Amino acid sequence: MTLEPLAMPWLDAPLAQLLAQQRGHALILQGRFGDGLLALGWRLARAWLCESGGPRPCGQCGSCHLADQQTHPDLRPVLPETWQLALGLTAGEEGDGEGKASKRKPSKDIRVEQVRQAIDWSHTTSGRGRGKVLLLSPADAMNEVSANALLKTLEEPATGLRLLLCTEDAGQLLPTIRSRCQSWRLPSPEDAPVRAWLSQQGLNDADDLLRACQGQALSAWQAAQQGWRADAWRALPRLVAQGDAQSLSALAPPDALRQLQQLCHDAMAVAVGGEPRYFDRQALPARLRLEALVPWSRALAQAVRQQDHPWNAGLLIESLVLQGQAALAPAAAVSPRRAAAQRPATLRP
Repeated sequence: MTLEPLAMPWLDAPLAQLLAQQRGHALILQGRFGDGLLALGWRLARAWLCESGGPRPCGQCGSCHLADQQTHPDLRPVLPETWQLALGLTAGEEGDGEGKASKRKPSKDIRVEQVRQAIDWSHTTSGRGRGKVLLLSPADAMNEVSANALLKTLEEPATGLRLLLCTEDAGQLLPTIRSRCQSWRLPSPEDAPVRAWLSQQGLNDADDLLRACQGQALSAWQAAQQGWRADAWRALPRLVAQGDAQSLSALAPPDALRQLQQLCHDAMAVAVGGEPRYFDRQALPARLRLEALVPWSRALAQAVRQQDHPWNAGLLIESLVLQGQAALAPAAAVSPRRAAAQRPATLRP
């Protein structure tokens, strides 16, 4: 199971703090998944069930071995099917028991059936006598029906049951869920240990990686595993300004849209006298015009909202790049043809 793909040393202190504090049966862990939030939740669950009694999961006892092999009878992660696929799990591997995920589009939600089956599981006898842990992530992927199904268990949990709810935004959870849980926030790690860690993983473009991934170390490592290249990232503003959509053709549509949004964000920031967040200032065009960038930003936001629609992704990305070319052009260089490209892209099935 790849809920913790590799050791992240900045999680050691938060884990020790969580274990040292007396907590109730339900805990909301809030932070950024790109900083290792899910890995922290997984490590905490393993530590609660570890038979060594140490400050962290020992990795040697029977409980730790079962968790590593995805077969621990008392540890149940509940994830949306899209997360299962991204983590290399097969649909239903966390125990939804349906076996039907391959017959329909994977769900982005934690479905009510998953919650109900997890509740049934929580009332069975602990297999190793150290209680049970139910890990839901991201907890805000529960819709109202799923969340309401969990309320009774939060109010009256089975004996020995602990619940961990991981989320980037606890405000997205129902108030009735939040009121029944204690909360704890994972702080973002310092830059120096993160850069050292990325170097240890053999990544030599840590600065560019971290800027592209909003400073999130795990996201940076994952991007590198997926073929992210610093030279392609640095060249993106120039290529979009030239109307070159080919530079994004190798990316999955959500990744291409995210990169275009990051470029648009920085261009708008510079246009109003601010500092860019993702790209070097020197990489961005001069004399940027906010009035040209706003329509592009809106078109990108619309594309993100509708990315599940069966549109022609290649044509849409090309249209958005052409609109970006017009939006990034300095005022004196705008032609009628480029101005026409600023009209919002049409989503086509």
